[in-house]
Amino acid sequence: MSLARPCSGWGLPSRPGHPGRWCALTAPFHPCLCGPEPAIGGLFSVALSCGSPRLAVSQHLALWSPDLPRPGPARAVRAAATRPAHRHVQSRIIGRDGTQPVDRVTHVAGISQPSLIDDHSDALSISALYDRVELAIARAFPRRRSMWVRGEIQSVSDRTGHCYMDLVDPEGTRDRQAPVLKVKCWRTSWEPMSARLSRQGVVLEPGMVVVIRGTLDFYKPRAELGFLLNEIDVAAILGRLAQRRAALLELLRTEGLLERNRRLAVPPVPLRVGLVASPGTEGHSDFVGQLLGSGYAFDVVLASASVQGRQAPSSISGALVALSRRSCDIAVVVRGGGSKADLAAFDTEPVARAMAMMPIPVWVGIGHTGDQSVADVVANRSFVTPTECGQELVGQVASWWESVTRRARTICRRADEVLVDATARDDATRHRLVRCALQQLQRHGERVTSCSDRLARIGPRQVEACAGQLSSRAVRIGSLAVVGIDRQADKVGAWRRLLGAYDLERQLERGYTLTLDDRGRLVRSARELNPGDVVSTRFADGSVRSSVEQVEIRAGADADDRGANGETS
Repeated sequence: MSLARPCSGWGLPSRPGHPGRWCALTAPFHPCLCGPEPAIGGLFSVALSCGSPRLAVSQHLALWSPDLPRPGPARAVRAAATRPAHRHVQSRIIGRDGTQPVDRVTHVAGISQPSLIDDHSDALSISALYDRVELAIARAFPRRRSMWVRGEIQSVSDRTGHCYMDLVDPEGTRDRQAPVLKVKCWRTSWEPMSARLSRQGVVLEPGMVVVIRGTLDFYKPRAELGFLLNEIDVAAILGRLAQRRAALLELLRTEGLLERNRRLAVPPVPLRVGLVASPGTEGHSDFVGQLLGSGYAFDVVLASASVQGRQAPSSISGALVALSRRSCDIAVVVRGGGSKADLAAFDTEPVARAMAMMPIPVWVGIGHTGDQSVADVVANRSFVTPTECGQELVGQVASWWESVTRRARTICRRADEVLVDATARDDATRHRLVRCALQQLQRHGERVTSCSDRLARIGPRQVEACAGQLSSRAVRIGSLAVVGIDRQADKVGAWRRLLGAYDLERQLERGYTLTLDDRGRLVRSARELNPGDVVSTRFADGSVRSSVEQVEIRAGADADDRGANGETS
């Protein structure tokens, strides 16, 4: 049996053999502090070991609860008789009336436990404890005394009209055990404060370091220490925003991106326009209205994007990247009027980098009249309003069209002048041609007259001379014709005799023969015949059919030919 030692409150050893390790049990369910009554209610108490190498959990039946009635004497005797041996209780304890001391030793799960009854008259209630905590906080931080606190926003929300923020030390943002200050600002104070921040272009977001003023607030029902926000140091925030803006511009300048888009030449006729805007907004309508009212054939490729809020930077940069693949002449980013906070997206690095890296010129038309945003500096051109941006775009196309029409008018005027000059030259040329033609006709007429007179004089003499020549030639032609005919007749006779010498019938009469194969073809060589072939031999007075028994090639023939003796029957 282990010796029990008193502990703070209720307790019993965590395991046998370890009397020095105690675990606190939830009062009043300690098995050593209740009488010999049976369990009522079936409740459990859970204890965590203090000083144990690992957590130990003990489970005990609740023997008595102050909010349930105790059983009478008869039930107590009956319960004691039926209680298991390991639950038997023998102890010395002060009775209910506080007059009779009783020795009690409790055996729970085979472990002897001492009686640890303590009055604890100095114990505090929860309300009293919290009252003391509240009093200590009020002494250190009076309610009416405001204080300035500097911290980094971990989270912020104002969806319900009230503002809730979690602040941490800027240098301890990566520490999971870093202290967190719960900041709240009620709607009546937050609405004017939010309006002022919006006018100054400040948007509270995680990661921003703020300096705030307010008072501590202790909420007893949740035992929560918070901070009531009364004021935000906007000047400090604006200074940091300006510092961050200057750092971003310097970074872009160092990387060569600040002037990159400004160096791109705008096409002379930018009719295919890539538009980054929120459809249906005033800025979108103003810009598109200028293009539609111009009368020119603008082709607008819309890339829808959110132009305010936390998602605006990624949305705008994504829309610009999408337009870079659409073969546009120019990209335009427009947004209607708004506070500085609404235009905060145009001071972010993603938007600035996306504009700088665009392969086409980017124009910006956001409704502001104050300082230039980073997007205004990086863009090819910037305008105060979407309407002015649209007017400038229409003006550039109109200027090009005016130059074209001016040149066309110049061409038409010059064409008229050229036509008038050409007409005058044609008229002069025509008159000169007419005069020249008349002169040529007159000159040739005179020549024709002189030639006709000569012909009239020379014609008869030429006719007489030609008639004499014809008569002499006619006499000569008669004799020459007879001589020529005789000569040709001798040639024809010679040709007939030559043809007669080569006549087939004459050759056959001389003793020659013709040998034909069975298909009627002339056999010119013995190589064309084979034994067994039927041939026909033609003579002058008839023909003979015979069969080849043997073919014989004369000596000296090619080595590839067959050698054999030939007889024809």
